[in-house]
Amino acid sequence: MLKAVILIGGPQKGTRFRPLSFEVPKPLFPVAGVPMIQHHIEACAQVPGMQEILLIGFYQPDEALTQFLEAAQQEFNLPIRYLQEFAPLGTGGGLYHFRDQILAGGPEAFFVLNADVCSDFPLSAMLDAHRCERHPFLLLGTTANRTQSLNYGCIVENPQTHEVLHYVEKPSTFISDIINCGIYLFSPEALKPLRDVFQRNQQDGQLCLALGEDSPGSWPGAGTIRLEQDVFSALAGQGQIYVHLTDGIWSQIKSAGSALYASRLYLGRYQITHPERLAKHTSGGPRIRGNVYIHPTAKVAPSAVLGPNVSIGKGVTVGEGVRLRESIVLHGATLQEHTCILHSIVGWGSTVGRWARVEGTPNDPNPNDPRARMDSESLFKDGKLLPAITILGCRVRIPAEVLILNSIVLPHKELSRSFTNQIIL
Repeated sequence: MLKAVILIGGPQKGTRFRPLSFEVPKPLFPVAGVPMIQHHIEACAQVPGMQEILLIGFYQPDEALTQFLEAAQQEFNLPIRYLQEFAPLGTGGGLYHFRDQILAGGPEAFFVLNADVCSDFPLSAMLDAHRCERHPFLLLGTTANRTQSLNYGCIVENPQTHEVLHYVEKPSTFISDIINCGIYLFSPEALKPLRDVFQRNQQDGQLCLALGEDSPGSWPGAGTIRLEQDVFSALAGQGQIYVHLTDGIWSQIKSAGSALYASRLYLGRYQITHPERLAKHTSGGPRIRGNVYIHPTAKVAPSAVLGPNVSIGKGVTVGEGVRLRESIVLHGATLQEHTCILHSIVGWGSTVGRWARVEGTPNDPNPNDPRARMDSESLFKDGKLLPAITILGCRVRIPAEVLILNSIVLPHKELSRSFTNQIIL
């Protein structure tokens, strides 16, 4: 039997995702029409022998998360449970803290997936590789260009055996073009090194107390374990960690801009996995260009032009003559007649007036470099807001005939004029 663990983090994380993460936990943000972690759950549910999926994080189990878990259990006919950490425990601390729940029933192995990644999740291929040669840790890796590799965990492998010889998290100089995808397959014995780190942290804590260094921040706590720095870096080259390389789709989802890019990747993937989710051009319906998702409850005027890379959520109203391209429109939003939405995310319940234009600037990977990845972009440089996608928070009202360009509008704002390159508080 197999299990899967999805690490969903908590409210202190995902600050680059604001203001979108104000309304729902980041893992539930809709990407290509479904919550971000539903893509993970779908992939796990398709692996033969999968018996249980566990979500680990430190979000409070609110109504939205509870309803999602209940619906997912019914849809996939699998036990899906949320295990709440008592404090942020790092990428490995939750695995060790909930080790008894993970190992209950005696799984032969368990997947560990970070929630904030977009991938085609080659889990069956990883499982086949693991069963050919069993090792405690199997990491999914892909390639990045030399410059962007510095933003990720870098892996030096033995090209014949695929053993991880060296691992450095976000190195200061070039180490390798193979990067960590944040998707793993662990054997039960992989929890032993986590126990060693926990015990070492306990000893360090006792030493801090003995030296009188008990101020907040001087010691993160015994339960805090960082998989990348505390485990992978320490065990590399000891015959315990191996890498499985993929050339499939993969991207981090750290910011709103990267969510829009991930939506494009998943919509393209739907051609193979879920063609029924893609809108078709029909007589009397809107014009569809490329990959578009439209929720069944959305009302879209027949003269609207949608796509490519457009996702329209539940209860959205799209008026006559609307042009939508490279955008996400969230639940309950209204786009009045002849609005133009490009490279933007329109928040829950927001309204864009007639003939208004909401436009952002894409920050996509270089299309001429097959190893290029999304940059971990900063919103500011030299005190100025950089051009990026435009984000309208929830229940924002944009009046008719105005332009909102490269801006972020915080929730519940009612604008009266145009804005460019601003955060509108």
